[in-house]
Amino acid sequence: MGDWLYLIIAIAVVGVLTLAGLLTSGRRRKAAPPSRTKDVIVPSPTETDTATGAPPEPAVDTAEPVVAEPAVEEPPAVERPESTASRLVRLRQRLSRSQGGLGKGLLSLLSRDRLDEDTWEAIEDTLLTADVGVAPTQALVERLRTRLRVEGGQAPDPRTVLREELIELVGTDLDRRVQVTGADGKPGVVLVVGVNGAGKTTTVGKIARILVAEDLTVTLGAADTFRAAAVDQLATWGERVGVEVVRGPEGGDPASVAFEAVKHGIDNGVDTVLVDTAGRLQNKAGLMDELGKIKRVIEKQAAVTEVLLVLDATTGQNGLVQARVFSEIVDVTGIVLTKLDGSAKGGIVVQVQRELGVPVKLVGLGEGPDDMAPFEASAFVDALLG
Repeated sequence: MGDWLYLIIAIAVVGVLTLAGLLTSGRRRKAAPPSRTKDVIVPSPTETDTATGAPPEPAVDTAEPVVAEPAVEEPPAVERPESTASRLVRLRQRLSRSQGGLGKGLLSLLSRDRLDEDTWEAIEDTLLTADVGVAPTQALVERLRTRLRVEGGQAPDPRTVLREELIELVGTDLDRRVQVTGADGKPGVVLVVGVNGAGKTTTVGKIARILVAEDLTVTLGAADTFRAAAVDQLATWGERVGVEVVRGPEGGDPASVAFEAVKHGIDNGVDTVLVDTAGRLQNKAGLMDELGKIKRVIEKQAAVTEVLLVLDATTGQNGLVQARVFSEIVDVTGIVLTKLDGSAKGGIVVQVQRELGVPVKLVGLGEGPDDMAPFEASAFVDALLG
């Protein structure tokens, strides 16, 4: 009995000591300070080598690298300019709308039962208002009076007489062809001159379209180097019809650009080189030197086949003053009248030809890229008369 009692006490003491030890260990674990080491990203079990317990070697991509192709801009679509025939149709339509008042006014006066002095004065005033000019007006009125004078029998038709006399006044014996091809296999060289604001650079671009429509090859020379906008504008015109543009640095030597343009035309067997020039009129001597130099430099390689003077039809008498200045500086061979559809003064055609002794060869009749056409006296007069 005594032995059993000692055994029970001993077991109880051991149990108490064991419980005390467990409680002390728990408190020590709770009191341990947190670790201050860096976080280490450990691979997940699925990424661990099951044989060694080590993370696997990084996978090597054996596929060929994909190189991104550089973005390639699509070249602009090359336009096909309008043919000359359809341009002439639109020429008549536009002129009849803008200039029809002149023809109708004259026909109304000439169709009166009695052509007295007051009527003839009114006819003269109508022609002068249209910028026909004093001398051409007096000559036309005199011929009309003679032909419409009733000398027995039936009087002639006023419309027929007026048409014939106006065509004669505008000129039927003038050579209105634009010389765009050269001799001996060299390109034709067309020098385009005129004051800034008359539509000179636009005219160069439109002439290029006319030539491309006639299946001729063209090079443009951007020799108006003092206006960056003019060079950029010409480049845009050329781009639209697939025509190369030779350009130089802004403010560079215009003659150098003209020389390179003609050289490019010769080297590439081009039919026509169109050269745009500066149009500043502030200093006549400076302008004369510049245009003279351009022409001399060009003619070291090829002959200048045409010098076209661009005039704004809406400027009237001011346009004539400008025309005289340029005709004194350079040998003008033809005139391009722009904005003729915006002017009721179609008589400027007659007056400028009389003043300069050179024909109007091209007319601009709107803002569209193909709103320019060769000038024809009969088409012009028919449009005047509606």
